[in-house]
Amino acid sequence: MDDERRAVDERHARPAELDDATVEALGELSKALETIHRVRGHLYSAHQLIGGADLTLDRVVKLLREAGHDEMADRVEHELLGRNVLPGRWTFQIMEEFDDGYYAAFQEIERDAREKLAGGRRHIFEAEMKERRRTHGMPGHEATP
Repeated sequence: MDDERRAVDERHARPAELDDATVEALGELSKALETIHRVRGHLYSAHQLIGGADLTLDRVVKLLREAGHDEMADRVEHELLGRNVLPGRWTFQIMEEFDDGYYAAFQEIERDAREKLAGGRRHIFEAEMKERRRTHGMPGHEATP
């Protein structure tokens, strides 16, 4: 196998029949999935932040009442506290729909593509890139741990 197609270890080695275009496509699919993992983390952050803000409204209502602003306290309590963030949904429902729908489908398709096209091997593109870019024999440039 030429230097351009050599991987850092056998676990990430390209199957003999796998062409460059397929390796690149699988690499891009993996990159897209990694982006979706980050999106999921941002959604969970939003879920937790919105939940925390909603719980803070209990204190807001209490403080407004103590300050004699019952009308504004009522408005916060009845219009904001416990309000859906999207029609019919709190953030936990959004997370469940995302996880069970788009996220699950994305993971399944990426896994299926790897299984069918690369024998289940992950990160072939990156492993070959590492082998091309590392300086053999230099500390910190080892192929594997």
